[in-house]
Amino acid sequence: MRAVVQRVDGAEVVVDGETVGAIHGEGLCVLVGVTHEDTPEKAATLARKLWSVRILEGEKSCSDVGAPLLVISQFTLYGDARKGRRPTWNAAAPGEVAEPLVDEVVARLRELGATVETGRFGADMRVSLTNHGPFTIVIDV
Repeated sequence: MRAVVQRVDGAEVVVDGETVGAIHGEGLCVLVGVTHEDTPEKAATLARKLWSVRILEGEKSCSDVGAPLLVISQFTLYGDARKGRRPTWNAAAPGEVAEPLVDEVVARLRELGATVETGRFGADMRVSLTNHGPFTIVIDV
């Protein structure tokens, strides 16, 4: 699994003009990609890492300050544009594999005590955020 994690001062996801997920104030906006060999165990590992990674103001984690997370599925994180002009998506897991694993990340975060908002799997989403820093990292598990 791969996550692009941004420290934000608020973020939201809009689908067809409707806000389907939003966080306000300090938190993390997390784009999650799933590949073929990913498992529920990797989803749990990613959730623990997201909950405890110390990238908020003052080197705090979401677990330290109760900051919310906005988790959005994004298969394009496994796009490969090394050859030609058109990326391939061969490394991205198909929706029937990816969706339950993204849901598992969200469920595990909530079990840890996190406030989690989400996008809508497979939808054409508009993501808006204010990146604080700017601060962005990639986490692979």
